[in-house]
Amino acid sequence: MKTVNLFVIVCVLFLLISGCGGSEEYTENTTSGTATMGTEEKLGGQSGVQDNDSEKDIVKVAVGSKDHTTLVTALQAAEYVDALANAGPFTVFAPTNDAFGKLPKGTVEGLLAKDKKGDLRNILEYHVSIGVYKEDMLQDGQQLGQANGDNIKITKKDGKIVINDNINVIATVKASNGLVYVIDGVLLPPAKK
Repeated sequence: MKTVNLFVIVCVLFLLISGCGGSEEYTENTTSGTATMGTEEKLGGQSGVQDNDSEKDIVKVAVGSKDHTTLVTALQAAEYVDALANAGPFTVFAPTNDAFGKLPKGTVEGLLAKDKKGDLRNILEYHVSIGVYKEDMLQDGQQLGQANGDNIKITKKDGKIVINDNINVIATVKASNGLVYVIDGVLLPPAKK
């Protein structure tokens, strides 16, 4: 009897393995929301999921903005695109292209170099809070912990939000995985002691 049961189990396992294995068929149907992938083209992480119907995540908000191309380039260089496409929730302080343009000449190009990836990641993480901090939750003098371990300071003056005393929030965009505050400057982490 044990031999028959063992034979049945082995046959079932064989059928399961042969029915599931090997084929990397995975293609995308954006109209139905289903995804499949063939061996010729594999989607890269969460950011590669095609969904034209749902609310945009933080990465798709940035990619869709002509004012955030430098930020998107930096996220790609730091390999953080998939991290910010995940469920979150995140609050991202997103500098515009003009904000990056205010940095000393050559700074952005230097940070995009492969040997500066750690510095770039530190700066980008200084722009991200874990959790969603809506405008009405932010208080004058409040400190927010950032993903890099440092804090930013919130100031509220006449209904306007200012970060670290000199960077203004110029717009707020809701995303499926958090909130994006568009800012007019780049947040630079405090020097490590």
